[in-house]
Amino acid sequence: MLEKLDLSKKIAKDVYNEKMAELRLRLGELQRQAKDQELPVVIVFEGWSASGKGRLINELLQALDPRGFSVFAMDEPTLEEKARPFLRRYWVRLPADGRIAIFDRSWYRAVLTDRVVDEGNRHHWQQGYQQINSFEKQIADHGTLVLKFFLHISKGEQKKRFKNMGKNDANLWRLHESDHWQHAHYDELGVAIEEMLEKTDFSHAPWTLVEAEDQRFAALKIYNQVVGALEAALQKPRRQAVVLEPAERVDAAVMHDLDSSILDKADLSLQVSAAEYKKRTNALQEELRMLQYSLFAKHVPTVIVFEGWDAAGKGGCIRRLTQKLDPRGYGVVPIGAPNDLERRHHYLWRFWREFPRAGEIAIFDRSWYGRVLVERVEGFCQQEEWKRAYHEINEMEEQLALAGGVLIKFWLHIDQEEQLQRFQERQDNSYKQWKITPEDWRNREKWQAYRQAVDEMLFRTSTVKAPWTLVEANSKNYARLKVLETVVAALRNH
Repeated sequence: MLEKLDLSKKIAKDVYNEKMAELRLRLGELQRQAKDQELPVVIVFEGWSASGKGRLINELLQALDPRGFSVFAMDEPTLEEKARPFLRRYWVRLPADGRIAIFDRSWYRAVLTDRVVDEGNRHHWQQGYQQINSFEKQIADHGTLVLKFFLHISKGEQKKRFKNMGKNDANLWRLHESDHWQHAHYDELGVAIEEMLEKTDFSHAPWTLVEAEDQRFAALKIYNQVVGALEAALQKPRRQAVVLEPAERVDAAVMHDLDSSILDKADLSLQVSAAEYKKRTNALQEELRMLQYSLFAKHVPTVIVFEGWDAAGKGGCIRRLTQKLDPRGYGVVPIGAPNDLERRHHYLWRFWREFPRAGEIAIFDRSWYGRVLVERVEGFCQQEEWKRAYHEINEMEEQLALAGGVLIKFWLHIDQEEQLQRFQERQDNSYKQWKITPEDWRNREKWQAYRQAVDEMLFRTSTVKAPWTLVEANSKNYARLKVLETVVAALRNH
């Protein structure tokens, strides 16, 4: 692929100036349209060292309103970034709808280096490409325009540019040991780059190869591609508003796809005596405190997810879970409706931001599963979006596991009668009235619709790496004890 590029291509200065003047005006206009249509844009620049990424990015920026873009120079990850999943530092930099994010080097660099340095560990770097493809597909499905440029120069041209940079003290800061390493391994890297381009070139996130030995030619090619891609993307309709009736839109036939209702298998009569509860709870909390220290020493990140019916007891379980933990090593993340900024991003964006560092514990009081529960039942997203979310969520959770993390998921299950009793208790108790809202009563009216959604969620997102634990929660003490036992058992193995 790279060998077929004609690196001798050049363009005359007068032709360049004429064409570029037109393209700059057009790109500025398209940026304003993208803002109005809330189109997010991601532009990735990869290429050989000294291929001119900085100059060409700067050339592109001359046409853009600086209030509408961000540029990220992605060097080696910091210690903070290394303590989190591989793709997190890119997720948190994704643009809001209507903005442009430009990456000077990207998620490809680490995987490409692993490919050359650790060639024998084929499974590891192939896994990296799989994660990248999932990431790009997810943001493209959200409606993000993804453009990827690889700037190509020959080995001889690279050597010449290194030599010229070395003559000027003002340029020496741009030369790193890794650049010389890349030149020494140019041929090996060339093979790895070819493979990278083949494995990650898709219609939703295509590569554009840029002959970069002549800067004018390269700049004009990049401008042409960006302008053309923006024009095409802006002609397509963005995600349309949901026009279906909310509760009635739950697919009544979905249960026919399942062998049986998972929720029906829960024995809600399970109880535990007060004495046994107290004794076992104390012992489990002490062990959990010691496990917290062990996980911190081993740099194991832990994510614990609580989902369940309104008034099922999530808060009480979380309090017992954290009662004896060191507060410096865990955080509770309460999840409500997304705010204005969060709505302008991919729905998973706000959760990636909250994932814990290695050695820490993040406890989610509700989570990303709102996509296939509340948003599905209430009609806040389209059917194709929540159906796609099962696969997206499984991919995200697999990436957490591949980063060495522990993921524990609970569904707290109660029956309608128990929920009604708890609602009435909250309503009658002045100290608990803050816990009950009109929305809780509205959700209760859609019990069957939510039940179908929960059953399908449990069926489609309980995986080997991230299984669901169904907690029989009519008895609060039984539920709290089961949660503690499950967490302790899971963490003992790490």
